[in-house]
Amino acid sequence: MPIARAARRTAVRLGALALTGALLAACGGSPDSPSPDSAGGKVTITVDLFGSFGYKEAGLYEEYEKLHPGVTIKQTDTEDEADYWKSLQTRLAGGGGLADVQGVEVGRIASVTQQQSDRFEDLRKYGADRLKGQFAEAKWAAATGRNGEVLGLGTDVGPEAMCYRADLFRRAGLPTDREELARRWATWDGYLELGRQYKAKAPGRSAWLDSVGSLYSIMIGQQKERYYDASGKLIWENNPALREAWDHAVEAAEDGLSARLDQWSPQWNQAFAGGSFATIPCPAWMLGYIKGQAGEAGKGTWDIARLPGGAGNWGGSYLSVPKAAKHKKEAYELIAWLTAPEQQAKLFRKQGNFPSATGAIDQVADAKDPYFSGAPIGRIFGEAAKAAPVQVLGPHDQNIAQQITNALSEVERKGVSSQQAWSNARKGVENTLG
Repeated sequence: MPIARAARRTAVRLGALALTGALLAACGGSPDSPSPDSAGGKVTITVDLFGSFGYKEAGLYEEYEKLHPGVTIKQTDTEDEADYWKSLQTRLAGGGGLADVQGVEVGRIASVTQQQSDRFEDLRKYGADRLKGQFAEAKWAAATGRNGEVLGLGTDVGPEAMCYRADLFRRAGLPTDREELARRWATWDGYLELGRQYKAKAPGRSAWLDSVGSLYSIMIGQQKERYYDASGKLIWENNPALREAWDHAVEAAEDGLSARLDQWSPQWNQAFAGGSFATIPCPAWMLGYIKGQAGEAGKGTWDIARLPGGAGNWGGSYLSVPKAAKHKKEAYELIAWLTAPEQQAKLFRKQGNFPSATGAIDQVADAKDPYFSGAPIGRIFGEAAKAAPVQVLGPHDQNIAQQITNALSEVERKGVSSQQAWSNARKGVENTLG
């Protein structure tokens, strides 16, 4: 979510069988320390998220409430992850206003494990250590603290592909077959060249892609080391892979291939339905977001192809329980159920959030999405997930990424030179890191 939400972000976990007894008992709260709203066996679990996790849209909250009479789930969400994280930091520092469940974007999880472990529950006390084998190893390890604390349960991962408007391609005289396109844009240079061809015959005022920030984000998601190396050293400024992503994004801006939209802005949201751009690099979690913004009228106009330049990962999230939560045990039981393989598989089929639970990945291998012209999303994203590098995460990944995409926006929207924008990004990172 970012994104996501970024948009973004979402899902993985054990099944309901081993949890059933504990869940039913938990609905009544602990007799030694009753929750303020648990009288009569009723409890309200609050969930605070960002972007589009898709639980409500996929009917998972409703299903959980039916399975556990007396439980009510109330969700709040913030569209922009950066705004969400800033607010969460304020509330963590003050100790108040926190939900029972808080979402954490993968770019922030190292901050939780390395700098804020004292503010989140170690989920081992509720039995989370028994779930380790059900997650992809890298997903589990990223939420593990220095002393083995389990500080979050993994939701989705963000294997990457390219979403495109087949109807706009057709009108511009470009091929629409997803396999042919994957060959034509096997490299990022090929992708930009096809974009220049599209621009020459673009229908209406449509652009090739939504923003150069999304191009940068998807390219840097193809790298193992981005902002930190494995020893924890900051390397972003001298990382050749990062500079390559920067240079391609600048090239796209200078060639006028972008719609110059800030991701997650109201204008960006409206552009999905208006046909303002023909392609958008899309991690799996963005499929649900596109459906929500483009609406029913967009069904069948979109398609999905393999990503230029190889596999990568952008985004994915965790569900954590703050120490200040009112209903810690009930919150854990909810997130264990939401991130179970069965629920992750349902979420992918309905919303597109690709599972991090290994059992769920096998369940969705044959999934196709009629909204995206019947694209074999299980195969496309499954292959990408298997081939994506295990990324090195640092405590300020998301902050650094934000400064870089802010600087690219200056190139894209204000005509600032690449050199000046890079200098601005450097200053922004320095100020952010203190």
